[in-house]
Amino acid sequence: MTSGAFAADVPQGATQPVAAKKAAAVAAASRMPEQAEAVVVTGNRSVARKVTDNIAPVDIISSRTLVSTGMPDLGAALMNSNPALNMQAHQTDQAALTSSIRLRGLDPDKVLILVDGKRRHTTANINSDKGPDSGETPVDIDMIPVAMIDHIEILRDGAAAQYGSDAIAGVVNIILKKGPKGGSEQGLVGANYAGDGFTYLVRGDHGFSWGDDGFVHLGFEFKHNDLTSRDLVDSRTGRKDFHQEGEPDQTRENFAIDWGKPFLNDKAYFYGNVIYGHRHGESPQYFRTAQQTPLPAYYPWGFDPVDTSEENDFAATVGLRGESFLGFGWDLSTTYGEDIFNINQNNSANLSYLAAYGHTPTSFHLRGLTSTQWTNNLDFRRAIPVGHVLASPIHLAFGAEHRMESYRMSPGDYSSYYGAGSQALTGLSPTNAGTWYRDIYAGYVDVDVQPIKHLDIDFAGRFEHYTDAGDAKTGKIAARYDFTPQFAIRAAISNGFRAPTLAEEHYANLAVAPTFAGGQLAVGSAAARALGAIPLTPEYSTNASGGFVIRPIKDFNITADVYQINIRDRIINGGSYSGTQAVNAIESMGIEVPSNISPGAVTAHYYSNGASTRTQGLDIVSNYHADLRQMGILDLNLGIDLNRTRLTHLGRDTNGNALLTAQGIGYLTTNTPRSKIMLGGHWTWGKFDVMLQEIRWGETKDMMSYRSGPYANSNSVFFQFVNKPRWTTNIEFGYQVHPRIHLAVGANNLTNRLPQRLPSEGRYFNAEAYDDYANQIGYNGGYYYLRVNATF
Repeated sequence: MTSGAFAADVPQGATQPVAAKKAAAVAAASRMPEQAEAVVVTGNRSVARKVTDNIAPVDIISSRTLVSTGMPDLGAALMNSNPALNMQAHQTDQAALTSSIRLRGLDPDKVLILVDGKRRHTTANINSDKGPDSGETPVDIDMIPVAMIDHIEILRDGAAAQYGSDAIAGVVNIILKKGPKGGSEQGLVGANYAGDGFTYLVRGDHGFSWGDDGFVHLGFEFKHNDLTSRDLVDSRTGRKDFHQEGEPDQTRENFAIDWGKPFLNDKAYFYGNVIYGHRHGESPQYFRTAQQTPLPAYYPWGFDPVDTSEENDFAATVGLRGESFLGFGWDLSTTYGEDIFNINQNNSANLSYLAAYGHTPTSFHLRGLTSTQWTNNLDFRRAIPVGHVLASPIHLAFGAEHRMESYRMSPGDYSSYYGAGSQALTGLSPTNAGTWYRDIYAGYVDVDVQPIKHLDIDFAGRFEHYTDAGDAKTGKIAARYDFTPQFAIRAAISNGFRAPTLAEEHYANLAVAPTFAGGQLAVGSAAARALGAIPLTPEYSTNASGGFVIRPIKDFNITADVYQINIRDRIINGGSYSGTQAVNAIESMGIEVPSNISPGAVTAHYYSNGASTRTQGLDIVSNYHADLRQMGILDLNLGIDLNRTRLTHLGRDTNGNALLTAQGIGYLTTNTPRSKIMLGGHWTWGKFDVMLQEIRWGETKDMMSYRSGPYANSNSVFFQFVNKPRWTTNIEFGYQVHPRIHLAVGANNLTNRLPQRLPSEGRYFNAEAYDDYANQIGYNGGYYYLRVNATF
């Protein structure tokens, strides 16, 4: 951060005193503990505070911490940096390309992502697979170059009344680098112990002066990783032809520019940023044997369809802010974001097309998905003196927002959806294509008061109107009391909401495996209504939390917070039907179910407000910074997240059937680790440094489908599979080979821990070794890397 009245982009009108910014910079330079000294602007719209002085639980993750994880992707680096964050471990298909951040055990769509305090647009890449994240289009933070990130602020509390829809579990605010000077370059190479997944990464940033008082900061990132595979021997062929468990091959390029400059004699400040990302991904699908899918003229020995994707992601923010509009500080901004995701397929075929025309293409364009979001904000803030009536001035913030959202589904090639369509994933037909829009209008007010010394109370209220989902009113009360400089308590209660996304309302597709098929029906379609579907409505939540802050000695702090989050009318992938009903519903959308698939192995689903849940948990965060003098500097940290989710209500469709099976209930309640414990230390001595981290991933449970035997692919009979807790070790050794060059070698999952193996009845063609949805640590295993950092 740089000094000056407008040096840091402060979220949504919050003020950050110059002295506080200088103190934060000095603390960072002297390697003071991040949690104890850093100034945060997330969680309160009117005034910035140090982390341990904040009224709500906020964690700070610095760029140094992100880099030291050795993870090439931002999402994975965050997961290894904070106990309250997890990611869906499902690592196959195109959905694996999008980082899906989970906070406090809740889904990615319950977490609001901001960039410099401005709402970030979501991906168009819907997770169309079943599982706990089905139907979600989260923000893909991997499209933001890590080299441009100064730090990340994680608000672990409901904040819909302050920031709007999606902030049920909390907020992740990504703060970009500012300033006209300095920069860095980084190179990384790594691979898995198994010998696959080779990764190389190059990233960097640099600041430039814009006149005497402005800056432009540039950043880039290039990353590639090879395909990984953890499949066993396919019982059909006696070889490892099967591909279901592994990370897709991907190549990603990210670029960003950030700027700021005062003008009009420092009465206004012009700021903004542009972020662009491109990604190419390739993901093999289930192997088709020559006996199951006979195509002797094309694939005499069978074939493995490969889904490919081309994604372009763009976001731009432009804003003006100042300090003197009728005594108010003000901030006017506009942010546009768009994600374009095109799915293609190679090494495939369409048997219906072959039968009708005597030939079939082997490559197809399957569909195009586009998500856009245009957000306009006007925010005001002011400190109102009240003499000796209160202990401090009243801090008032208020503002308005307009947001336009759209979601487009464009059809694939005619040959991709003709008849039974292309293998693995059928093309999207014009019948199910379309473009949908909505507008959102919102207003908020936030008041922070100190009625007596040491007591701080914050009140927030918000009203939002959706042109397709109606109105939502939310509020929040948070309070903190400091008994001494070493001990404080805090608590909050709020309500929140999340409107259904346009993708959840309109997405439809058919996925086909060699022996079973699953169709996703648009909830508003006639096909879904015939199966009992009801139009989607918003989710509503109530969030209560309380905790304490302890600073027993200098540079040592402990925070503990308990929480309870009740969510009513959660949107889930329910309404599950199988057999003839499912086949009829799918084919009524103009999609033909392949004739070689038994009706009993065909399912159809639609999204519904199918359940209500209660999530309870405890967060503990502790940090200690020790200056050991001749022995160097030691930073220690401990983080614990304990949580459990229970079903409090299960809805039924208009046919009287339950909207979730036992498997679907498990996706909500037991697929996320019940606990996550992180213990870490970073020791610097002269030119040497060492990072050591232990992570304990708690138990998960999954109600799994039988893949063999009399109940194979049943939609109603399941067996429970338990992934017991796992410990993983991360370690890194570093050496400052030059004042500006740092070399590091490290390993994540040092001891190569893997999830528990599935029993034989849960393996598809005996080749699936691990559970796709409830494994805590993924199945890539150990990963080693070499990294070089240069600063200038």
